[in-house]
Amino acid sequence: MTVGHYENFPVASRLVPAALRPAIVAIYCFARAADDLADEGDAAPGDRIAALAAFGRALDAIAAGDTPGTAPFPALATAIRRHDLPLAPMRDLLSAFTQDVTTRRYATYADILDYCRRSANPVGRLLLALYRADRGAQGSDNLAASDAVCTGLQLANFWQDIAVDWRKDRVYLPQEDLARFGLTVDHIAQGRADARWRDLMAFETARARALLQSGHRLARRLPWRLRLELAAVIAGGTRILDRIDAVGGDVFTRRPVLRTADWCVVAWRTLRPPRAGLAAEPQP
Repeated sequence: MTVGHYENFPVASRLVPAALRPAIVAIYCFARAADDLADEGDAAPGDRIAALAAFGRALDAIAAGDTPGTAPFPALATAIRRHDLPLAPMRDLLSAFTQDVTTRRYATYADILDYCRRSANPVGRLLLALYRADRGAQGSDNLAASDAVCTGLQLANFWQDIAVDWRKDRVYLPQEDLARFGLTVDHIAQGRADARWRDLMAFETARARALLQSGHRLARRLPWRLRLELAAVIAGGTRILDRIDAVGGDVFTRRPVLRTADWCVVAWRTLRPPRAGLAAEPQP
């Protein structure tokens, strides 16, 4: 399946057992459709919010035992009932997409983490639920490690797309971090990658990298197919951060993308992941 531009959703690849692929596709289609309601087309903000609210009511109907007749809900209802999937992560996604309609700036890193909790972390939680890895003695730690990986991926995507998001009048860099390094949004508007900007970006990529690397402890506990899938996701996100560092944080003129050589590195890191461990958060 093609993931399009919904960057944080893993591909329903051949690494995923065939019995689980329809559920992953159903969840993806729900997330993709809801995200498009928030971002695509020319609808007014009020209409976008109303459309997302309608998605919420469809989830309510599924919870009540009904099956809404319009896509993507029939397939989603089947997946939810067949695999006993929680609805809370899907409601969190709708909350984050609704916030995208109304919020363009974030004051603190805590605000960004709260957004990631609802925009990215639900994906990992749903996958763990599919694999029944969200329960038992290690369930809570598995969820925490998954949250760290998903947040790290979301941050890597934010830093990669700073210039792209600026053109949409969105700034995900916390205002407190800009101020800490003596910067303003004028640096983004002017595409100015000076020494202070490089220091800020090195700080942000190190913070995201620490979150991603903490996920390796989770990979070792999962079935081998999902272990490889997760290791590849971590390696891909880490490589994007490497590419941001390699251009000195200049995501304005040299937006980092993964090329053939990078994918070779990703493949190597997938097969030979580092030892698990939680890196300390960098200090400015």
